[in-house]
Amino acid sequence: MIANTAAYLFTPIADPDALCATLLARATAADLRGTILVAGEGINLFLAGSRAGIDGFYAALQADARFADLRVKTSISQRQPFARLKAKVKPEIISFRIDDGQPLAYPRAPSVDPATVQRWLRQGHDDAGKPVVMLDTRNTQEIAYGTFQDALVLPITKFTDLPDALAPHRDALRDSTVVSFCTGGIRCEKAALWMRNDGMDNVLQLEGGILGYFEAVGGEGYDGRCFVFDERVALDAELKPLVDQAETGAA
Repeated sequence: MIANTAAYLFTPIADPDALCATLLARATAADLRGTILVAGEGINLFLAGSRAGIDGFYAALQADARFADLRVKTSISQRQPFARLKAKVKPEIISFRIDDGQPLAYPRAPSVDPATVQRWLRQGHDDAGKPVVMLDTRNTQEIAYGTFQDALVLPITKFTDLPDALAPHRDALRDSTVVSFCTGGIRCEKAALWMRNDGMDNVLQLEGGILGYFEAVGGEGYDGRCFVFDERVALDAELKPLVDQAETGAA
């Protein structure tokens, strides 16, 4: 069995190169594969390996006070979904290139937990009686595998396209509660922050993204699967992969 993890945290990193080298060495020693991204604004991790290797890696990371609040989302597969281990230092752990969407520069945008979103979708409005609009901040390739029912989806191929694509919809969203969401939370965190700084004070971010929603409450209100950027392709509401060893017949 392989433990697949996704985790990110916005926190100041004084020496991204040194941290990247340290994390690469730890992941290599634990025989993990996947991607480690480090920037001055934080870390973004997609790592898979044995349960012991994964647990040891994250225990060491969370022992560092900077990463004590790191939330790790985990799913299980029969085979390793990554071909190799990569570690990179980048300007941003998710590229947005908008000053008003940089988490270290502003307080975090308000979030809403999965159970509350599930209840709002079930009742058809939020607790104040306002319509709820689920706003997908992912690209069209990902959305093709699934999204929330009746979500507002935008014709974007990369995250930096979002502001222009959202512009025609802003007036129509004014009287709704907008819940920004993505795969694991990193893009909707930046998107919600930018939208609020740009005058949309009715925007919340879905805590933990789609994977956090699946983990907490299942798939109610969601159609299809959640695309992931590895060889599993997409996960269903039980966090089971579309492509796995049992389905491919791999040894």
